Amino acid sequence: MPRCLLSLFCAAVLAIAADKPVFEREDIHPLDVKHNHASSIVELPNGDLLAAWYRGSGERTADDVVVLGARKKKGAKQWSAPFLLADMPGFPDTNPALFVDSKQRLWLIWQTIIANEWHTALTTYRITSDWGGDGAPRWQLSEPLLFVPHNFAAKVKEVVTPLLNAEGRTGQWAKRTLEHGNDKYFSRMGWMTRAHPVELPGGRIIVPLYSDGYSFSLMAITDDYGKTWHSSEPLVGGGNIQPSIARRKDGSLVTYMRDNGPPPKRLHISESKDNGITWSPVQDTDIPNPGSGSEVTVLKDGTWALVNNNLERGRHSLPIWLSDDEGKTWKWKRQIELDERGEGAATFHYPSIIQSRDGMIHVSYSHFLNHLKNGEPRQHIRHVRFNLEWVKQGQ
Repeated sequence: MPRCLLSLFCAAVLAIAADKPVFEREDIHPLDVKHNHASSIVELPNGDLLAAWYRGSGERTADDVVVLGARKKKGAKQWSAPFLLADMPGFPDTNPALFVDSKQRLWLIWQTIIANEWHTALTTYRITSDWGGDGAPRWQLSEPLLFVPHNFAAKVKEVVTPLLNAEGRTGQWAKRTLEHGNDKYFSRMGWMTRAHPVELPGGRIIVPLYSDGYSFSLMAITDDYGKTWHSSEPLVGGGNIQPSIARRKDGSLVTYMRDNGPPPKRLHISESKDNGITWSPVQDTDIPNPGSGSEVTVLKDGTWALVNNNLERGRHSLPIWLSDDEGKTWKWKRQIELDERGEGAATFHYPSIIQSRDGMIHVSYSHFLNHLKNGEPRQHIRHVRFNLEWVKQGQ
């Protein structure tokens, strides 16, 4: 065969291979008797994958909770054994978020729960350029993430005051929130991570945060790669927590948030046109959410990808959604996990999503076998890897 025809034939074969749907599922570690939850996944600059999650006898009330990690080296067939990433002895350590900035530095951000209540969380961040090798990275910086919330009391008063006369839980929440809105200590503590931070083209890094004490969200912001911090105004709404950010082509930002408020149970949404300082009023989307974590990311071709429990109740369905119009519509959807036995048997939740440099999409998430007896290994972190073609192929 002439060389030119051979080249065309090889190119055609590669194109067909590139369009072939790919989906792979694996467990990052074996089923465990302890609580394993809230994972975060990143691709390191050398192509390795790193995952983090917390493990312990429970959550905020269990003082043995630590943050663990595992690596999957580029080309490896399986993940390493779990290793320790963070532990404040005698206190629960929870909700890690991993991030690699434009300087190829790895960040770990997590919370130490000081008094066994979520609103007593103290957030710490670690940064390193020495992320290679085996086991835990060698951290070069470790600092508490502290800031004075921007325009906090005024924004809380503006949004919450009209709700003071509401009946039931809404009125009670409004009264309590107004009191806490003027409390400097309460407003500066308890802010927690969940989704990945994002870095804007100018170098601004935004860390999405939320508070279970207030049941709404806020963004921590650094314009000097972690040397100093300030914040956005609070995103005050009806139980809008655990924000995840996508950036539109026009530079505006959109955040999707878990619904911890009253029915209808829907993902909340807000947008910013000033690089994350101020945000529009929080509103419901038409995407169901049962009060569980979700995450959105913008893929290299501009497609938005969203992973979410698409139910008003239960965490036994976990699909991936794709949008080619920046979240106006979600044209494609495919189940990553679905337990047709319904609520209570197995759950798949708290997804973390990235796209690696080879174009593949990676999602890590908690997998609980809720039907097993206490004392049996029943929780672990899963990882799936798939391409756009697999999602667009349909269910």
